[in-house]
Amino acid sequence: MTHHAAHWVESLPANRLIGEFSVWSADLVRLADDMARIEPHADILHIDVADGHFAPAMLFFPDLVAAVRKVSSKPIHVHLMVADAIVLSQIEQFCDAGSDLVSIHVENEAVAGAALDLLAARGVAAGMVLRVETPVERVAPYLPRLRFFTLLGTAIGVKGQGLSDTACPRLGRARTLIAASGAPHRIVLAADGGIREHTVPMLRQAGAETVVLGSLAFNAPDLSERMKWLHAL
Repeated sequence: MTHHAAHWVESLPANRLIGEFSVWSADLVRLADDMARIEPHADILHIDVADGHFAPAMLFFPDLVAAVRKVSSKPIHVHLMVADAIVLSQIEQFCDAGSDLVSIHVENEAVAGAALDLLAARGVAAGMVLRVETPVERVAPYLPRLRFFTLLGTAIGVKGQGLSDTACPRLGRARTLIAASGAPHRIVLAADGGIREHTVPMLRQAGAETVVLGSLAFNAPDLSERMKWLHAL
């Protein structure tokens, strides 16, 4: 499968919020139609993967990524919410399917080093995600190897929850860690979960460079107007 060139993260907008669209909120029966509808507006496609153990949901599979890859030119970010025992095999499968960025969890620490080595060997960008209850500082040893750092603002793998009161302060601490990491490349700070019209401005002010858009984008009465609003924040 074709991947985006290695510099694609550096090419993401830096003067506005990046639009990261969660495929979990798309019309899965008419997925190709929904991918075509959002193509002019999305900067990144976000695909959640969950095994029913690490996270309560069961989501999505490599064939779906391969299918989306065929109908969209956008970079694909796969968020792995899976047990340690299958992290490496899942990385292989989702890289083969056409992912441009794979994020594992810092809670997968037993295999995190090997996972980042594997992503580097495959030429696929690496990201890391933290559960809302995990101290932000746990990511520090890995930051120089990451291109995305995502903080969950709600309990993992469950739709429709309100944003945690800790989400914005955690983003502030994450910004400080990124600045101190000494990484020679851009590390994008992302917020995922609890993304609503009233929370996005707060998350942006706290330092989020992208928010993972679900129903806020897919159910917008006018997606073009919604994205103008987002980009103006």
